[in-house]
Amino acid sequence: MSKKILIVGGGYAGFYTAWKLEKWLRAGEAEVTIVDPLPYMAYLPFLPEVAAGSIEPRHAVVARRRHLSKTKNVAGKVTGINHATKTATITPNTGEVTEFAYDHIVITTGSVSRTFPIPGVADEAIGLKTIEEAVAVRDRLVGNFERAASLPVGSPERKRLLNVVVVGGGFAGIETLAELRSFATNLLRRYTEISFDEIEFHLIEAMGRIMPEVSLEQSLWVIKMLTERGAQIHLDTQLQSAVDGKIELSTGESFESDLIVWTAGVMPRPFLRGTDLPIGGRGHVVANPKLQITTEEGEPIGGAWTAGDTSQVPDLSSTPGPGGFCVPNAQHAVRQAKLLAKNIVADIRGEGITEYNHKNQGAVAGLGMNTGVFQRGKFGMRGYLAWLAHRFYHGLALPTWKRKWRVFGGWVGHFFLGRDTVNLEMTQTPRAVFEEFASRPKPKTD
Repeated sequence: MSKKILIVGGGYAGFYTAWKLEKWLRAGEAEVTIVDPLPYMAYLPFLPEVAAGSIEPRHAVVARRRHLSKTKNVAGKVTGINHATKTATITPNTGEVTEFAYDHIVITTGSVSRTFPIPGVADEAIGLKTIEEAVAVRDRLVGNFERAASLPVGSPERKRLLNVVVVGGGFAGIETLAELRSFATNLLRRYTEISFDEIEFHLIEAMGRIMPEVSLEQSLWVIKMLTERGAQIHLDTQLQSAVDGKIELSTGESFESDLIVWTAGVMPRPFLRGTDLPIGGRGHVVANPKLQITTEEGEPIGGAWTAGDTSQVPDLSSTPGPGGFCVPNAQHAVRQAKLLAKNIVADIRGEGITEYNHKNQGAVAGLGMNTGVFQRGKFGMRGYLAWLAHRFYHGLALPTWKRKWRVFGGWVGHFFLGRDTVNLEMTQTPRAVFEEFASRPKPKTD
């Protein structure tokens, strides 16, 4: 009898699991269903470059229906899981709530931005976990240049528009700051009314260093490089308020900004706490190295699997992550998903399953045009070669050759033609012009 496999979440881990299951399952062996409110998988390492105009937004996403021809795609969310009865509640984007019976469930819901109850953050900041957020950051930056160019030099509103704040000094925050700083410098060619010295970039990091994935020497070099580009790095500093765009820091400093980007950590989706699956102290689904969801005592739960950011998987490598678990990044999500698909197929066939044990390929970051940093063990590299390593690694890691060619083609085009600086900010309110001039019925008179 054909087994029913339900994949909850269609990001890296969910997409790759379904992709490999289609490849390895025999005809009639299992039916795979993937549930996600969005029709695509976004390649998150490219979000800083999307925000900086170096990659077109549609080139950084993969349409699931185009590449998952044998998988049933459901546009919606899994809002409830009762693994004791092996049923899940699916709330579609449109339509009625349904109950779905499964034999195997795969939890790959990914992560969302982790914030703190800091006044103003929820109202003013923009995260960088979705392609839509990256596009919004890009359009806001270009739009702010356009607005500032018409204002008097030195005016408070002009200073506010030209002040960018990034909260969080991990890889995501540093790449975002560096890419936006590079993009802003590029914009000065078009906005001659604005000078380099008018643009302010602030990075706020609560810890005493940035980028813990690289050596201290490398991180200090990154700080020096960013400082020379005009960015201000605030270490051992906490954001205390961002109400109405007024930034107040724990050091007593304050200034105003119209673009606040939050990259200070991620967390699993909170809905998992409402299921009967075992959840760890940090909100992750508890798993063993074979990617099976387990009880708190470590006993595997039949038919329950997990991978990616939402999972708490022991790191068996020689350099384990914090707490002895795999860190939430794309490198783990993709590798885990491929093994997960193999293990599910093996389990269905009554064969042995294997543990996830990876060899760290290192950490690489793009820091704006022609500059990057790479770290693998004690070996470090920086500058142009590290930037090339970043582009080639992530360009080749992007799933499907169709998307690889689009991204590499875009980079070649930008090399000869420069980055496209067109502002499409109005796409966020597409009906505004139509509504302004649309004819309406005259009020009825008695």
